[in-house]
Amino acid sequence: MNLLYSVLTSLLVNFLPDGCTPGQGKGTELADLSQKPVGTEVAIFAGGCFWCTEAVFERLAGVTDVVSGYTAGSQEGPTYRQVSYGKTDHAEAVLIYYDPALVSYETLVAVFFATHDPTQLNRQGPDVGKQYRSGVYFRTKVEKKITTDHIARLEASGKYKRKIVTEVEAFDKFWLAEKYHQNYYELNQSNPYIMKVAVPKVKKFKKYFPTLVKDKYKIE
Repeated sequence: MNLLYSVLTSLLVNFLPDGCTPGQGKGTELADLSQKPVGTEVAIFAGGCFWCTEAVFERLAGVTDVVSGYTAGSQEGPTYRQVSYGKTDHAEAVLIYYDPALVSYETLVAVFFATHDPTQLNRQGPDVGKQYRSGVYFRTKVEKKITTDHIARLEASGKYKRKIVTEVEAFDKFWLAEKYHQNYYELNQSNPYIMKVAVPKVKKFKKYFPTLVKDKYKIE
């Protein structure tokens, strides 16, 4: 971790208890995917701090909702304090509800890989630990193939000097993060972490996928 990120993380710990550092968790609930809205599908990705990933996908046309939470761990009802301290094997992740008539799973995967670094093992930028790992959690064989094919194309393209370390695993459970994490980017834009880490990821998405940005976010 470089000096700038070390200072930023220190500020978050000391002055911003709701940052992507240990916070006050009060228990979490399990997402019930059987209750998803009619006409929607879901995708589950982990790409570092869920504030950043949520903000990116909220701006993608065809996405109807994005929820932050925890997945790919064995512990029941994990809290943010437990996950952020690395006391569980969960990853910070997002549950994306989307309309497949408007945006494909292939596009979701493309946006996911383009807006984080899939070669960083157990970290993204200033956030270090297995809870910030890169992961795609498929629900069908088709989703798995789409993901692995995309990774193979990226590897063959020579885009990255290092190997892609994104884990591709079958989805099990998704625990909803505490309420204060939901829509965090929109509600806390003066937060130094948001300005320094999340905003650049949103800008990267808008730069690489300008035609896929929801109208209300084209000027912000």
